[in-house]
Amino acid sequence: MLIRYQVSVACLCLLIISSVFSLTATADDEIDQARAARNPATPANVLRQLASSENPEIRQNVARNRRAPADLLLQLAKDSRQEIRITVITNTATDEKTHLYLTDDPIQQVRSVLARYEYCSSAVMDKLAKDKSVDVRVEVAQNWNTSLATLQKMTKDSYAEVSQAASRELTKRKLESQR
Repeated sequence: MLIRYQVSVACLCLLIISSVFSLTATADDEIDQARAARNPATPANVLRQLASSENPEIRQNVARNRRAPADLLLQLAKDSRQEIRITVITNTATDEKTHLYLTDDPIQQVRSVLARYEYCSSAVMDKLAKDKSVDVRVEVAQNWNTSLATLQKMTKDSYAEVSQAASRELTKRKLESQR
């Protein structure tokens, strides 16, 4: 009986040790994957594999990678986690198609970041100028990529905060053009 007990304890110890090593290997693998995901030298086919990781940090690092292909950034713009969608917005490699897709994001904070982002096109600003959120429309009125025509329309917004921000931006641009 004693021998069986000792063998069982020894087996249990080996099982625990192998599990710890397995977890450590997995953690090291995820660290390596996270590094590869943010490395601009990582090939597109590897980034595509990493973008489907269950680990959100790895997906976010792919979204941050300036060499990520446009179609992959569009895929990540559909991620369930808002921080990954926001990271896609601020990647300078993100194209207008992806930014336009994100104008319909259900989370106001995502649309607000998009409205503030200085590299979004005037087409994106035109669409966000009609956003249901007053805060998003104020951000659009303050974005230097918003067209003069859109700003002019925004001066007639039913919310004073939006119309005043658009008026201020128009005045600022007029003064800057006179210099």
